Amino acid sequence: MKKFLILFVVFFIQFSQAQTDSTAVAKDFDIDFPKWKNKNVATLDVSEVAFVNWNSGGSNSISALLGIASEANYRYKHFFWNNNINIRYGVNKQQDQELRKTEDLIEINSEVGFRRDTLSNWFYTSKFNFKTQFTNGYTYPDTSNAISKLMAPGYLFYGAGIEYGKRMDNLSVYFSPATIKTTFVLDQDLADAGSFGVEPAVLDEEGNVVKEGEQVRNEFGILLTNAYETEIAANIYMKHSVNFYTDYLNDFGNIDVDWQVNLDFKVNNYVRANLGSHLKYDNDVKNLIAIDEEAEEVEYLEEGARIQWKQILGIGVIVDF
Repeated sequence: MKKFLILFVVFFIQFSQAQTDSTAVAKDFDIDFPKWKNKNVATLDVSEVAFVNWNSGGSNSISALLGIASEANYRYKHFFWNNNINIRYGVNKQQDQELRKTEDLIEINSEVGFRRDTLSNWFYTSKFNFKTQFTNGYTYPDTSNAISKLMAPGYLFYGAGIEYGKRMDNLSVYFSPATIKTTFVLDQDLADAGSFGVEPAVLDEEGNVVKEGEQVRNEFGILLTNAYETEIAANIYMKHSVNFYTDYLNDFGNIDVDWQVNLDFKVNNYVRANLGSHLKYDNDVKNLIAIDEEAEEVEYLEEGARIQWKQILGIGVIVDF
């Protein structure tokens, strides 16, 4: 609960600062001709540890994280259309261990909005978001039982609402009272198990499947998002984004949270360092605990949902193309 209160405090501070700054003008929208803005960025972060006769001990390891981000944004008078795709994939190899996945993301975003006139900083906006992954996910060291796959899960959000965007590229606040959330689990074994909140399979007394599990789950609820970018010091850039979602019919008030904070440290035009934090909570994603990791077939005990957190630190190269 404390984390959620902190998020709301950050949200309202940003909103208040934007409201009181009456001298700023959203120049991106003060144009009388159609304008496209494109941006493509590729990053590669690598970290490595090696030991030779090191008496304190340790394991050799190497990690790599590849990222590709592409944007195509359109502006014309009081209308905007923003599109972007993000792809990230990371692996880690430690001595005497198999290759393990550390990051896996395919994300597509598209939003369309317009405002009535130049006096208003509020836009009527419709947003689309889709996420999934490339390869199977595992609870290591067990690599025989996948807990996630391509389109298992896949998440789709689509809704309409209002967005505050005095400086759309740096600060936005979006509220949608009508957002559809669709969860795809297009692997029948995972669907039969009821993974990611879909309806599980119906079994008879002998454990045989009478009715297969559902592969799609639809929800309809409220979505609140906040995004903020700024240069907090010379060549240090912060990017923050947070999403809150609750479903009207299923456990209304039980809020799904997706919060990311990234710090980019720019060394020069080609070298950068990155420190990132990603916190998630989804009541439909249950925690699995291995009963016996050394057994021939690992069995898992399902517990309730927990806060998920991931931290990333890397240094690498960045290329605009």
